[in-house]
Amino acid sequence: MSFPAPRTLRLGATTSLMLGLCSASLAVHADEPTQGMTGDWGGLRSAWLAQGIQVQGDYTGESSSNLRGGYDKRHTTRYADQFTLGVGLDLEKLLGWQDTQFMLQVANRNGDSLNDKRLDDPRGESFADTQEVYGGGSVTRLSELWLSKGWLDKRLELKAGRFAFGDEFAVQDCQFQNLALCDSQTGNWMDSAYNGPVSTWAARLKYALGDQLYVQAGVFAVNPSYLANDNGFKLAGSGTEGSLLPLEVVWTPSVAGLPGEYHAGYYYSTAKVDDLYKDESNQPAAVTADDYRRDSSRHGWWLIGKQQLTTVDGNASRGLVLTASVAAYDAATTPVQSYQSLGLVFKGPFAARPDDTLGLGVARLQASRQFLRNARAANAVGGSSYADDDYLPEQHSEYNIELNYGVQVTDWLSVRPNLQYVAHPGGVREVQNAVVAGLQVQSTF
Repeated sequence: MSFPAPRTLRLGATTSLMLGLCSASLAVHADEPTQGMTGDWGGLRSAWLAQGIQVQGDYTGESSSNLRGGYDKRHTTRYADQFTLGVGLDLEKLLGWQDTQFMLQVANRNGDSLNDKRLDDPRGESFADTQEVYGGGSVTRLSELWLSKGWLDKRLELKAGRFAFGDEFAVQDCQFQNLALCDSQTGNWMDSAYNGPVSTWAARLKYALGDQLYVQAGVFAVNPSYLANDNGFKLAGSGTEGSLLPLEVVWTPSVAGLPGEYHAGYYYSTAKVDDLYKDESNQPAAVTADDYRRDSSRHGWWLIGKQQLTTVDGNASRGLVLTASVAAYDAATTPVQSYQSLGLVFKGPFAARPDDTLGLGVARLQASRQFLRNARAANAVGGSSYADDDYLPEQHSEYNIELNYGVQVTDWLSVRPNLQYVAHPGGVREVQNAVVAGLQVQSTF
């Protein structure tokens, strides 16, 4: 996961090709310092790491160009980026506090979305995005501020502070530029759950049932005020509307000697939210013209599986990895009702390029049946046709396909050109299917 920010970090195309990286959270514990483009700072970085201090900056830049199709067929290119800077502390090394870690991180987002400007019908709701790094506002914000403590030889761990739902639950790899194939999908489509770099006050308790199985539960404050540009560093809890309560079981088996990871999760939100179709009398609000009713809760579930299928000459660092996921969301309150995806990533496709990747992913986003009923009711009352300005687009299913090749240029720089196909952008069947060329650059400093 997935916000523009002040123009101070805007880079030209040439510079962008030299910089970039996915906004993954910093790992406090590391066997080797992540030196990045700026190196070891004359040995200072290694010395700090030995003392329990890790400093790291990351950058991601993503561009998308519509080659064909979309709501607005004019050809254009849009660019979005994110820079993160953080410090992780191993407090066992620093202060002797056993199995205790601290993290502080800020993030800056910037840029524009091709979906907003060209692909999607602006009268409807956007579903996915061809630039996963875009979204949420133009701001520098606090993305992580937490403390974690382990007990029972790390079998039990408590993490508390400011962090995102998508950092801990329904986590998926981010090997694609399309949002529907990257990061926690529950955080993408359910607006009570936030993906990084948006953070909220939260706590997560994890317990290992064995070497390959753990269960975790969390509580996250649902506070839409944290999304506002003026509240990037807001710490107060004012504006909290309820709690998001996720529960997840994670199994990490070895199948035929190859690693796998499987997630099964459920969430329940106590925050009130507008119904997509009904008013307080359970009638279509688009017909009665009354306010949409406030539903008192929402819930959903997810299943995610990742399994390495092959090796190259017995080398598990190369080979084919399959990822599949399915999720269902509350149809009465969430515009996206269900989600399915399948991804294949080949690590090290060529002997001369062992760190490169070749990826192909497909995702389907189905609009809520109540969302669709509301649009149909509104258009029936107004007697509007698709060509009319006041027409409310009827949204069905959107399909996203991405083919990419990731080039690991150096240990701190990767470049991932990609080609995307978006069928029915926003689930609107009247919008022409789109072909999009993308480029993602990722770097550590």
